[in-house]
Amino acid sequence: MTTTLRPAGPIQSGADGAQRRAYDVCDNGRPVGSVALAVEPGVGGATGLIRALRIDEAVRRRGRGTIAALASEEILRGWGCAQVCTEVAAGDTAGQRLAAALGYTERSRNMVKTLPEEPPALPDGLTAHPMTPEEFAAWERDAIAAYTENLVSRGVPREAAPAAARASHARHLPDGLATEGARLDHLRHGGETVGHVWEAPFEMHPGMRVGYVFDVEVAEPYRGRGYGRALMLQAERIALAAGETRIGLHVVTANTPALRLYESLGYEPTQHNLAKPL
Repeated sequence: MTTTLRPAGPIQSGADGAQRRAYDVCDNGRPVGSVALAVEPGVGGATGLIRALRIDEAVRRRGRGTIAALASEEILRGWGCAQVCTEVAAGDTAGQRLAAALGYTERSRNMVKTLPEEPPALPDGLTAHPMTPEEFAAWERDAIAAYTENLVSRGVPREAAPAAARASHARHLPDGLATEGARLDHLRHGGETVGHVWEAPFEMHPGMRVGYVFDVEVAEPYRGRGYGRALMLQAERIALAAGETRIGLHVVTANTPALRLYESLGYEPTQHNLAKPL
């Protein structure tokens, strides 16, 4: 059997320079699976995506997934990509093994937690307060700068990252503090602002709506004192007040303290986000 990729439709091009195309995975011309390839929008065409690689159950475990993944990488090289990213569900052990064998490493993961019935109490002496418009303006400036660096750490070219960060904030906070469902709080202790959290409803995965923690940070002078845990408890309080039953987030794998905190709070991975240089 000869395994190849055959276009299942034309290349779809966006105004931002993105390219997308679906392919059939074929054995001697007979479809036995599918895969979708793309160049990630807004990053100068440098990052390719392999999405929804699927091999029919009846013909699995015969190397077709490996061949399809390698063929996908060759197509993305031809599209000018310097690296490739893919996503593997937390329960997909076969997909995780394939990605590891092909040299992919985890950059980040998505995590979710089922909320308790009752809102957790904040530790004594801590209070949460909604941001004022003046506080929001200062926060947004710093948040866009921080998200720019986050994107760079995930492989986005530095020259493209600022525009991508600004576009993300405009998409998720189109009306600033008045954006429907969005809540941005400061955490205070003894009159001092020690951190902030931004939580809003979001479809984290298709069909999975959660209260999503878009941003959480303890101010640098106050780190290491348990305020990060308190901020995450406040995020749960916000989500519960909005009627959510689950809360989710995204964490960079290299941020070990954050990852350990979320695990200790009961968050579990739903998706591993992987990357590989081409």
